[in-house]
Amino acid sequence: MTSITATYVGGPTLHLTYAARSFLTDPTFDPPGEYPGTGTTLRKLVGPAVSPAELGPVDVVLLSHDQHADNLDHAGRTLLASVASVLSTPDAAARVPGVQGLVPWEQATVGAVTVTAVPARHGPEGAEPLSGVVTGFVLQAEGWPTVYVSGDNASLDVVDEIARRVPGIDLAVLFVGGANVGRFGAEPLTLDAARASAAADLLPGARIVPVHHTDWAHFVDPLTAVEERFAANGHRDRLVVLERGRRTDL
Repeated sequence: MTSITATYVGGPTLHLTYAARSFLTDPTFDPPGEYPGTGTTLRKLVGPAVSPAELGPVDVVLLSHDQHADNLDHAGRTLLASVASVLSTPDAAARVPGVQGLVPWEQATVGAVTVTAVPARHGPEGAEPLSGVVTGFVLQAEGWPTVYVSGDNASLDVVDEIARRVPGIDLAVLFVGGANVGRFGAEPLTLDAARASAAADLLPGARIVPVHHTDWAHFVDPLTAVEERFAANGHRDRLVVLERGRRTDL
């Protein structure tokens, strides 16, 4: 199989070079600061390790959702205008010009790559009226590893469904951190350390790349908690922790 190249920008933002195309997940390039919202204020603690100019041209943005600033900030919105293909939810397509909305299991083709939108749930069952609709993605191309990008998903049932419908996932980019703004009590909005490790059980052939951790004040489980849980469950050798800003061959 051909190697994927990854550059971790920070937060949920990961640049992937895959099958002669460049993909960017959830663009966030603002400096640290606060984002007041309805009922809560999100606080960004760490800025991006790489600027859009340093990354170079982006062919496709994989946008899990547009309604939260920790997944699409001001600078990220500006970047969207320069990208030929932005894939997200139908709700995002209705709100953001130029976005192509995909329902779960709908596919789009970019060059030799098939991008499949897959389910994601941003909190416990029934979270959508408060958290909104989110999506994950699967990338597939002949001769290339199959890549799963979870988006802001907290549900192991969702991961199990994806693993059954897309067997042979080679690389899983999991949005971790156990995000919690108090909206659903102790229930996280994304995978916490325990759920991320359980997700690895459901994806037995996949290397796991954790993102969306530590950069925001509302994350409960930092990267160290994820590393410790994976080590305790015998998955540490499958965990690929990317150095921020460094181009890495996976």
